[in-house]
Amino acid sequence: MTITQEQADWFAQTFGQIADNVERAVLGKRHVVELVLTAMLSDGHVLLEDVPGTGKTSLARAMAQSVQGTNTRIQFTPDLLPGDITGMSVYDQKEGVFEFHAGPIFANIVLADEINRASPKTQSALLEVMEEGHVTIDGVSRPVGVPFVVLATQNPVEQAGTYRLPEAQLDRFMMRTSLGYPDHAATVRILDGAATATADLVPIITPQALVGMADLAAQVYVDALVLDYIARLVDSTRAADEVRLGASIRGALALTRATRTRAASQGRTYATPDDVKALAVPVLSHRLILHPEAEFDGVTQETVIGQVLLDVAPPSRREAV
Repeated sequence: MTITQEQADWFAQTFGQIADNVERAVLGKRHVVELVLTAMLSDGHVLLEDVPGTGKTSLARAMAQSVQGTNTRIQFTPDLLPGDITGMSVYDQKEGVFEFHAGPIFANIVLADEINRASPKTQSALLEVMEEGHVTIDGVSRPVGVPFVVLATQNPVEQAGTYRLPEAQLDRFMMRTSLGYPDHAATVRILDGAATATADLVPIITPQALVGMADLAAQVYVDALVLDYIARLVDSTRAADEVRLGASIRGALALTRATRTRAASQGRTYATPDDVKALAVPVLSHRLILHPEAEFDGVTQETVIGQVLLDVAPPSRREAV
């Protein structure tokens, strides 16, 4: 079943309304807002990597407020335990049974603040739930519900007392992006008090309707030539001289899902190579592991993806539509 033009128009209109609402709290960052919203509608999670004070937490809260979903915030610290995230079974002496106490992971939108400050053991508690949407405790699987999105933040500059995120966990984030500092005009507006407090934002859509939007995005048509283009891009990341480990098949699937959503957000019923190009860097770059020599020479993951986009020829618009 393919999305109709009428449904695509509604999708694009609603997508724009949500982005406009979030941008009231996070001024001048439309591109990042749209990326995060695209990931949410593609059943993905987002890693916000930036220096302190750029609005990462405000973005996550504004997104949660706009979609009227339940949201929790987990402050990751070195002494945080896996049970503090997932919850645990507590013995009820009065009833003589173990009772499950749900952790903060049971929410529609989970803000994992400074995720790299927790130990690898604690970070591993997120692997199952980010991939499968449920947690297993004492042999019992408990779904966290839908929609379910993890918006994680980390500071790439301050490394004291932090743990590097394992590659298996990085691969479970659909996108990695950063806000960066606002431009001069946006800074002046922020100083003048133009930004709306996240608590004052009016919800635009319900969680159930958001799931409906995600279902519509999954119906966007992707031509075989566009799929071939995605496969060739991923293959090229594995063959690049600077790369020790290229993008996984999970990365290719994530890029395909995000491509469908971006096409719908533009009011189209079909995806184009331009949709793929617009998302390749945030979806694929964090999945690459570079050779130490390349890192020493100043090569970045984003640089490699940029070169791959230049080297791999896309299908022509006429062929791919």
